[in-house]
Amino acid sequence: MSEVEETLKRIAAHRGVIGYIVLNQDGIPIRTTLDNSTTMTYASTVHSLAQKARGVVRDIDPQNDLTFFRLRSKKYEIMVAPDHDYLLIVIQTPDVQ
Repeated sequence: MSEVEETLKRIAAHRGVIGYIVLNQDGIPIRTTLDNSTTMTYASTVHSLAQKARGVVRDIDPQNDLTFFRLRSKKYEIMVAPDHDYLLIVIQTPDVQ
């Protein structure tokens, strides 16, 4: 098993993780643990948001770049790790204390 597959397996095993999506640089899902409809919804929306967030960071400081962001709602927490070639999206339920 490759290092990437081991990492994805470890992420999916965390408590509360519903699933993950890996997008290529064009926003096309190349790996997912979610159904097709959910994958396509998250892929298009989060890819667009990541591009806008990266633009905001670069507008503030052209020498800087977006490395990670997290969105939290009442129902889900979405963690996004953008890279030059890929975008990792992890969806989980927020911990209820």
